[in-house]
Amino acid sequence: MSKRAHTTGFRRRKLAALVGATAVSSLLLPALALAAAQPVLPPVIPGGPGVPGWAAAPFKPASELGILRATPDRGPAGTAFTLSGNGLPANKEVTIVWATTNVTWVLDARPDSVDYIGRKGEAVNVVLAKRTTDATGAFSLELRAPRDFGGVPHDLYAVIDGIQYAKGGFFIERKITLSPRSGPIGTPITVKITGLGASLYGSSGNIYYDGRYAGVITGVWSRGEAEVQIRAAGPVGKHTILVGGGMQFNYLNIQQSPVPWATSAVFPFTVTEDAGPPPVRIDWPLPVKPTIDAKTTLATATQVSGAGTATAALSTTSGAVLSKVDVSATGLTANEPVELVWSTVVGNRVNCTGTCWAFASIPLGKVTAAADGSARSTFTVPDGLGGWHAVQLLQGGKIKAQVPYFVKRSVVSVPKTVKAGTEFEVHLKGVGWTQLDNTVAVTYDNGYVGYGCGFNSDGDVVLRLLATGGPGTHLIDIYPLLYTYQPAYPYPPHAVVPFLSFARDFPALALGYELPAFRLAITVVE
Repeated sequence: MSKRAHTTGFRRRKLAALVGATAVSSLLLPALALAAAQPVLPPVIPGGPGVPGWAAAPFKPASELGILRATPDRGPAGTAFTLSGNGLPANKEVTIVWATTNVTWVLDARPDSVDYIGRKGEAVNVVLAKRTTDATGAFSLELRAPRDFGGVPHDLYAVIDGIQYAKGGFFIERKITLSPRSGPIGTPITVKITGLGASLYGSSGNIYYDGRYAGVITGVWSRGEAEVQIRAAGPVGKHTILVGGGMQFNYLNIQQSPVPWATSAVFPFTVTEDAGPPPVRIDWPLPVKPTIDAKTTLATATQVSGAGTATAALSTTSGAVLSKVDVSATGLTANEPVELVWSTVVGNRVNCTGTCWAFASIPLGKVTAAADGSARSTFTVPDGLGGWHAVQLLQGGKIKAQVPYFVKRSVVSVPKTVKAGTEFEVHLKGVGWTQLDNTVAVTYDNGYVGYGCGFNSDGDVVLRLLATGGPGTHLIDIYPLLYTYQPAYPYPPHAVVPFLSFARDFPALALGYELPAFRLAITVVE
């Protein structure tokens, strides 16, 4: 499809949406007062570690503190160590308290969008174990370092009857593994990290493939653990993969920094052959239960006149643009026309001042409610923005029922063969408009080449890339990212770079967003 065809189609859709917005804007404009940015309740990540104990009761230090000795006193999560103490009250139950941090993302979730603000940590104490001191006030027990954040040593306390009698510590070291170490172009390479920290500068890692930046790795919701994938890129022969430290990019003199423990690792990888482009693959995030119920474009409860009586349901709650969806409803006014509309938004964030976008409605069709107040129909998901939308049922110009629908991203086209040095296009649909889903990050042979945005173009994204490298197979990977340019917030971390840990640790998971990585490939010819 030509650039002119893309632009013309978008203008037609935008004009139709604006007309719809003018007709029913009073129905679709919830109160837009800014909500207070809030730390997000973390969803449960399958296979991820939980807090390593139950909450400890408050305690206060004794006038003189003894020493707890951990032997060894450092190592990766899972390391066995002996904890011992003496000089404590005799024949008393001692509670071993582990000091840690709960960290989560901070979002401003509103009816018309979701803004990414950053991250926040809160210090907590948890009970790791209990033991009884002997007649001399001594104890010793075997423990394993919990699956927890690394970095600054975790304090360990010996608490008896609410008094802290002794203090020690254990340092969780970072551990990095990579597998496999060889394979043809396109081979999935898994990088696993434990011991990412709770503090900002020690909380993330990054990957460089032959010196090219591939993206950032985080472990906020997985307590310092991460598992990500890149793909083996050519040419045939030996390559070098650096898993670096630092907040977002590799911190080149991290040994001289306040977080010298945030170490890096270098791995060799051998590309064994070019067997041609691997098939297109879509890597979806892990299925998690959302912890934020807010869905953008849903009308407020006071705007739904049928609240409590009329209900609607969809045959599926998510899909790509142009999907066919069945809708059914009950509790409507019998024998009266029912108008189906699609709630969306129109606008952009670039040079954003004042009102930058507005709600709009797109007609989906009409049906008449049966004598029992039920209605059934089928609609086509509009070719527009991705993300959360609302299907609304109107009677007499009033919203009687509504139900959310999530539009997934999809790949429309990618060329198979491209001449070296020429420009080519990768076409996507269903890119959204919030700061969690309005953009995509693109790597070429594991090197970050830029991002694309779908807000102003109504979810339609045509990425214009350059075919580089020698003849043969070359990889294009498209990842979620966190967009922070407009509106501006002070120093949000991990901004506008490929988010390699999107599947397990990405703020959008808490709102039910399904944002995948697309694994594509082309053949470059002379």
